[in-house]
Amino acid sequence: MAAAVVTPSGLEDGVSRSRGEGAGEVVVERGPGAAYHMFVVMEDLVEKLKLLRYEEDLLRKNNLKPPSRHYFALPTNPGEQFYMFCTLAAWLINKAGRPFEQPQEYDDPNATISNILSELRSFGRTADFPPSKLKSGYGAHVCYVLDCLAEEALKYIGFTWKRPTYPVEELEEETVAEDDAELTLNKVDEEFVEEETDNEENFIDLSVLKAQTYRLDMNESAKQEDILESTTDAAEWSLEVERVLPQLKVTIRTDNKDWRIHVDQMHQHKSGIESALKETKGFLDKLHNEISRTLEKIGSREKYINNQLEHLVQEYRAAQAQLSEARERYQQGNGGVTERTRLLSEVTEELEKVKQEMEEKGSSMTDGAPLVKIKQSLTKLKQETIQMDIRIGVVEHTLLQSKLKEKSNMTRDMHATIIPESAIGSY
Repeated sequence: MAAAVVTPSGLEDGVSRSRGEGAGEVVVERGPGAAYHMFVVMEDLVEKLKLLRYEEDLLRKNNLKPPSRHYFALPTNPGEQFYMFCTLAAWLINKAGRPFEQPQEYDDPNATISNILSELRSFGRTADFPPSKLKSGYGAHVCYVLDCLAEEALKYIGFTWKRPTYPVEELEEETVAEDDAELTLNKVDEEFVEEETDNEENFIDLSVLKAQTYRLDMNESAKQEDILESTTDAAEWSLEVERVLPQLKVTIRTDNKDWRIHVDQMHQHKSGIESALKETKGFLDKLHNEISRTLEKIGSREKYINNQLEHLVQEYRAAQAQLSEARERYQQGNGGVTERTRLLSEVTEELEKVKQEMEEKGSSMTDGAPLVKIKQSLTKLKQETIQMDIRIGVVEHTLLQSKLKEKSNMTRDMHATIIPESAIGSY
């Protein structure tokens, strides 16, 4: 399997990296669990946040709920996750010794993401993925950014990873469930003999071993010669076997941690893999040969088709060139048409204005309503003139009467004053 360099853009494929090492700095191999890598990164991130005491310094001050171990790995509520991501990122940047304003809920998300990525690049981390990957608030890129910022914060406070110290555990007797396995006495004896031979510390001399085996063989042959005939009844023997059979069952405790069991399992798996490999290898070789022949046929057919359709391809290319030229001419003509259409609309608007003014002037010239109004006004003026003449005549008559009356009064008064003087003179 080929090795792949971890980069931010490759986070979607998923690659594993060790705790405390920045992404984009180590070379690892892809594996079958690469798709679940962001869950591992998220769990590491939660542990790093706990080391930074984010529960006391961030969550309690802002009244936020603590995120789960897979909060940014799975989609739950994109808006809430994005706000939590921005809050955590700003807090981590401040913990890393860089001043960063805490984002608000109604800030521009694009500007916030751009500021976070610029701070991440200032730490020397790579971020060669589009900023839109962070808008959802979850995913491998979100986990990557927060993990890098958490590592920078841990570096700033002087935290270093140390080797784990395992506590010394006291060995306790494990209770293993008894497995009622019926074993023959010969098998039990063989296992006991094997255990005794394994536990022996001293080596046995081969000559002594041969002498012992020779004596045992001689004794067995002598016993066999002594017991040539059996005086036991077969029925009684069967009854005795049935009576003793339940007692011959031996129950032993199987220890799953025994290395012998593991070795047997390894041998069984090895034999199974080898047998499966032989069958599978034959099928794969056959499939490889078929695919190779098929590819050769496809290549030859492709060459034949290309040779046969060469003139059509050239005609197609020529047609494509003509089409591109026609499209260019069309674009040019379309631009001229658009400009002329705009001029036509302007001229049409001016023409409509002139027509409207001409209609208003023509209607005012042909309309007889003003003349009728003038005649009515003249008639009204004549009537008013006549009434004024009558009033003037009445006033003149009244004035004349008053003058005549005054003249008569004056004459009468004059006569009244003259008569008495004459009368007095006569006397």
